Amino acid sequence: MTTPPALLIAGHGTRDEAGAEAFRDFVRELGRRHPELPVAGGFIELSPPPLGEAVAELVERGVRRFAAVPLMLVSAGHAKGDIPAALAREKERHPGISYTYGRPLGPHPALLTVLERRLDEALGAGAGRTPLDRADVTVLLVGRGSTDPDANAEVHRAARLLWEGRGYAGVETAFVSLAAPDVPSGLDRCLKLGARRIVVLPYFLFTGILPERVRQQTEGWAAARPEAEVRCADVIGPEPELLDLVMERYREAAADEVRMNCDSCVYRIALPGFEDKVGLPQQPHFHPDDDHQHGHHHHHGGHAHAH
Repeated sequence: MTTPPALLIAGHGTRDEAGAEAFRDFVRELGRRHPELPVAGGFIELSPPPLGEAVAELVERGVRRFAAVPLMLVSAGHAKGDIPAALAREKERHPGISYTYGRPLGPHPALLTVLERRLDEALGAGAGRTPLDRADVTVLLVGRGSTDPDANAEVHRAARLLWEGRGYAGVETAFVSLAAPDVPSGLDRCLKLGARRIVVLPYFLFTGILPERVRQQTEGWAAARPEAEVRCADVIGPEPELLDLVMERYREAAADEVRMNCDSCVYRIALPGFEDKVGLPQQPHFHPDDDHQHGHHHHHGGHAHAH
């Protein structure tokens, strides 16, 4: 029987010690949950331990194969370039090792469930509020922000998926760095759209400099507008759903089956308001220009085959 590859967690890094320690605790918890599996984790920048040290630790434990999972919500420059470059460097440093590379975490339905929980907490669910109150709530989902438009678009995608079927008045998007709109501009937009209550939701895994900046900017904006009801939700945190999702990404990478994005496919996953679509057979679109004599059929998104 082939030994499964080890698990290497790649983090971004932060100047905030509490945020760095949250990452290290998360890696330790994964190791505790999976004693059968060598687990190590390191950062690309800013925080110890560096990714190279984590690889060296695995090699010292006799590991020759590992699956690397980027502990990141979106596929920006770090996930697309920096981590692959770092892994290629480690392969040169440790001849004989091999690895597969997993995909970023979001926007997975499990993470959307945690975000929904954070919103409920911010709204004081259980303290007299009911899900019906969501109709008055506008959410401002705040991402890290990137110079990569694809990464910024993924945050908008997460916002749309969070809005679908959950009953919020709306889910708007802002960024705390490198991309527009910034947090105050995003809050201004919510107000112009007629928001009655606003919850700012940081789209971050753990605490750190940037999530704290989101909170400070939110509080500063709210102080200048006492007529607006604004709350700030917590980060995702080391929830069981996050631990399970990392293992899902690990298994994909270990099997070398990193696939098209099916995480949020309504034909695979029961999404709020679309539960009846799960498992439905997919029919080709009718297109007046199709040449049926040549047998050309288009299956939308490849669902008829990929699933």
